Amino acid sequence: MYESRLPLADTELAVITSFSPCRESMQQGKLIPISDAERRRPTLLFLHGWHDNAASFAVLFEPLAASFNLVAVDWPGHGLSAHRQTDNYYYFMDYVDDLAQIVQSLSSQNLMLVGHSLGALVAAAFAGAFPESVTGLVLIEGLAPLHESAELAPERLRQGIESRMRRRQRQGAEFKLDSFQAALSVRCRVNGLTPEQLRPLVQRATYTDGKHWYWRHDDKLRCDSLFRMTKEQAKALMQHIECPVLSVIGDKGFSYLREPDAGLSWLKQAGQIVVPGGHHCHLESPQLICDQILLLSSKINKLV
Repeated sequence: MYESRLPLADTELAVITSFSPCRESMQQGKLIPISDAERRRPTLLFLHGWHDNAASFAVLFEPLAASFNLVAVDWPGHGLSAHRQTDNYYYFMDYVDDLAQIVQSLSSQNLMLVGHSLGALVAAAFAGAFPESVTGLVLIEGLAPLHESAELAPERLRQGIESRMRRRQRQGAEFKLDSFQAALSVRCRVNGLTPEQLRPLVQRATYTDGKHWYWRHDDKLRCDSLFRMTKEQAKALMQHIECPVLSVIGDKGFSYLREPDAGLSWLKQAGQIVVPGGHHCHLESPQLICDQILLLSSKINKLV
């Protein structure tokens, strides 16, 4: 796998690819393989969840590398990517804008998106706005963009602004850890996963000054949203998706994703599978998910 930096309009992202990108193209903001054979392959773009990073998909890379050009990005403020500017928070729609720029940089005619949690929501929103750009979606533990009743707007706005106030009060205070093992233990406890499952993710999420260990992610990520879509808005986006969609949920994951109003019933071509695991079921059942990705890709290519 190769590490690269992809410049966007207002930031720069860290990117992992299964191919060596063409240097001349990178300078022009394009992420294109050097060889013609690789350029003809379908592209699989991985989009991670909140407070995760591109390495959360590391266990899927080897089983899929023979069939796709693999691209995994660190969202702004996550992993090795740049943080947003100090006066810029992490609006959901800005992730969709980031994704639009990433997709443009790939110039792929056969692009599947694999999103987990936040990444799944962003992928769905993008596919609804730009249905012609995506040939398939795999949404892991996430479906429609988060939505709520319009009557909750005042409470949502208040909570969001108060979360920013709390951040300003704690600004400058760094959360120090005594060792990498301490950081790994924190994530294992929070996510209910093993050190082996989380090690690549935590390695990419931390750094050391020689004495202590620190998290790389932007503290602004902890601030609440100022608004959310209404159900009608989220539904309109989902109904505009044209490509086949596979929803993957863990048997111990978010149970609400099985409900009709979670968004699956709003899609034109969709199926859902349940695999062993929790919210990070792709780390617990990687081979099952790889098999399903390959199966969906095979079905799509027969339709093309």
